[in-house]
Amino acid sequence: MSDDPNWFAPKRYGYGAGLPIAWQGWAVLLGYLVLVGLGSAFMRHSTVAYLSAVSILTAVFLVICARTTKGGWRWRWGQEE
Repeated sequence: MSDDPNWFAPKRYGYGAGLPIAWQGWAVLLGYLVLVGLGSAFMRHSTVAYLSAVSILTAVFLVICARTTKGGWRWRWGQEE
């Protein structure tokens, strides 16, 4: 089992994270997508509840991505590190 805290690759250009580079990152991404999908299935009659749930899920997902991106989140111009 890997103790590497880097679950996501940094974007080559711009700010943020790219695709997952570890199984933990793929699991977090899949879990996020499943929860958003389940929310749309169960909250189809309440737009406010759905948007609130998606906003909270997205905020949590972004915090996890930011904390586990290799090299952190910063602006990148395409140079290799």
